[in-house]
Amino acid sequence: MTAVPKRMGNQTVGFSQPPRILSVATVAGPREGAGPMGSLLDLVVEDTLVGCKTWEQAEASMLESAVNLCLKKANMSSDKVQFLIAGDLLNQIVSSSYMARQVGIPFIGIYGACSTVSEGIALAAMIIDGGFADYVLVATSSHHNTAERQYRYPTEFGNQRPPTAQWTVTGAAAILLTSQVKSGPMVTSATVGKVLDMGIKDPNDMGSAMAPAAADTIHRHLTDTGRRPQDYNAILTGDLGMVGKKIAGELLRKSGLDLDGILDDCGLKIYSGSQDPHSGASGCACSGLVLGCSLWPQLASGSLRRVLLVATGALHSPLSVQQGESIPSVAHAVCLEG
Repeated sequence: MTAVPKRMGNQTVGFSQPPRILSVATVAGPREGAGPMGSLLDLVVEDTLVGCKTWEQAEASMLESAVNLCLKKANMSSDKVQFLIAGDLLNQIVSSSYMARQVGIPFIGIYGACSTVSEGIALAAMIIDGGFADYVLVATSSHHNTAERQYRYPTEFGNQRPPTAQWTVTGAAAILLTSQVKSGPMVTSATVGKVLDMGIKDPNDMGSAMAPAAADTIHRHLTDTGRRPQDYNAILTGDLGMVGKKIAGELLRKSGLDLDGILDDCGLKIYSGSQDPHSGASGCACSGLVLGCSLWPQLASGSLRRVLLVATGALHSPLSVQQGESIPSVAHAVCLEG
């Protein structure tokens, strides 16, 4: 393999020994199981409480199930994994922390909102390529009811959702990366995004808030690597939904990049139109489920050669919104090759 520089431009890192994705596991709720990717999920739970007393406990339980399934699919015990990198949407990333309490792997907790899966994969790849670990597990989760209760309104309130709103995915994903195999999908580079804020203040319009960050990271990645959009089979943003994807496409065109036929969004793949998600899906699990159900299998089979996963995150809090602050956002990109 041709030597890859560690630094590529201003925001991108390349991996001289690209880590391989050994296994991916996906767990999701009944609504997600009824969607277009339902048959591809590893586990669909029967109800959103998963036998727990609270939705928050249910989210941690689903995340633990995803981690255990990921290890099982790789025929790997947890004591062989050097680091667990995980994050979610809840205060103090409690779903990830409570999961880590159960699995016993050295834990690095991160918060990138819905950009967590790409952020986690990028960090894991840096750790492995740097020679600091042989196996790193990345995990993330979201839950419609926990997110609604924290960020917007209690579900019991039954507020009317505007057309720009997205439906937070109930699910979890775990990805095991390693330097110890010589075949399978690999992470060849990562672009760390900048936090951008275009003044959007509506927590029911995440797509508009995150679109500029997604467009900027895509532009930075292509500039840093010297590639064209056509060098990728697909460039997928995290969860911009219909509203945000359109804005991102327009911003990229203004910068001289035409991604028609290449740009897609994970938030448009989880639910069917008949499920009425409004603008689409959102949540940390959104990109994770698409990675596990679609991207990883197609890269492994050779039907996809190279994709760019650009997970997006809105970095606000309920308090910041109540205080009138706008919504800063970020997007991190990882290049996955078969």
